[in-house]
Amino acid sequence: MITKPDKNKTRQKRHQRVRNKISGTAECPRLNVFRSNTNIYAQLIDDVAGVTLVSASSNEKDFKAGTKTEQATEVGKLVAERAVAAGHKKVVFDRGGYIYHGRVKALAEAARENGLEF
Repeated sequence: MITKPDKNKTRQKRHQRVRNKISGTAECPRLNVFRSNTNIYAQLIDDVAGVTLVSASSNEKDFKAGTKTEQATEVGKLVAERAVAAGHKKVVFDRGGYIYHGRVKALAEAARENGLEF
């Protein structure tokens, strides 16, 4: 019997290939994106110290409902505002093994518009 490949396992393999090439530091943290079926999450991570500096997600308490793409745009805006307030302007973008399209692209563009450079 032929089985279908697990989408999440193949995504994790892609993500690992990306992670072998990029890393976040205190001066230039990694903007990581995780996209679940219902929510989207973004974190600024310092890989040297192993700490999350800033985070935002679509399942926070006072989050406005809308389409998934609108939610991703809001999360991008939120994470950018929090990052700039914490003193981080320059980041390296980690798409998490996802295609740079749709919600991931909306989050990235919103983060760029609100002050992050990558």
